[in-house]
Amino acid sequence: MSEADHRAVDAGVHTDPAALDELTEVAGREHAEVGTDGAVAGYRAGRTLRLSVELRRQLRRRRTQLVLGFVVLLPFILVVAFEIGQSSPNRRSGGFVDLATASAPNFVVLALFVAGGFLLPTIVALFFGDTIASEASWSSLKYLLAIPVPRHRVLRQKAIASGLLSILALVLLPLISLVVGLIWYGAGDAISPTGDAIPFGRSLIVIALSIVYIVLQLAWVAGLALLLSVSTDAPLGAVGGTVLAAILSQILDQITALGGLRDYLPTHYAYAWMDLIANDIDWTNMAAGVLSSVAYATVLTLLAARRFSTKDITS
Repeated sequence: MSEADHRAVDAGVHTDPAALDELTEVAGREHAEVGTDGAVAGYRAGRTLRLSVELRRQLRRRRTQLVLGFVVLLPFILVVAFEIGQSSPNRRSGGFVDLATASAPNFVVLALFVAGGFLLPTIVALFFGDTIASEASWSSLKYLLAIPVPRHRVLRQKAIASGLLSILALVLLPLISLVVGLIWYGAGDAISPTGDAIPFGRSLIVIALSIVYIVLQLAWVAGLALLLSVSTDAPLGAVGGTVLAAILSQILDQITALGGLRDYLPTHYAYAWMDLIANDIDWTNMAAGVLSSVAYATVLTLLAARRFSTKDITS
């Protein structure tokens, strides 16, 4: 018997000696070919963690389905609220809530208005804050990196997937609201609280521009959630921390004693898209809002990338 056989018997393991000899011989003949870059022949980092695979995986998750389902349901909830409540006698005057039933575009504006303070930031925080932290909480992140998938590719692919899902939710809300508004309130003009009337065709362009602005303005939420996601193994901590930061920024923005310091808060220009609902559009606040959010998002994303590239992955 060979030395390996004796060790197997001593350890109480009964294995066919002939099978051990055959495996040893086969292992001795195997030589992995190495490419010019030092990797095993056939390995391509660009083929790992494909975006389509990650998107399908995220879409199958229950939290994604629940979020998208609630976004679709929200416009119907608003319609029911207006139907069982008392409607304004003058549908062409008042604030955004009073004007919500004036036309389909006004109903879309209301949906974006009521969701902009808490729901939309929470959706973005959920998709980005859960992306890396959930893998760590499942103890699957270390195996993902051991495939190996380069760290920068893991972060990039998951951030892109989270961004696409966030955009899907942000587009789905006004789209469903527009359809529901057309059914219940018709394709009338968009009426602003100042009395400006925008034709239906132009109001669709205004809605599209508003969605683009909201997506860009919420980029800072994505950056912060991504940073917290790579810094903790608790998805709830990353999502909750981002939502709390957004709420705190909104609270501070209401304190007029801060004066010009409020301009530097990431949520200060959150509703600047409402300036689009006017005959004479003022782009100043929207330009400042985009610049502020992109600056915050860039810094936070770079910090997230640096943190993830140097983090000791143990789970």
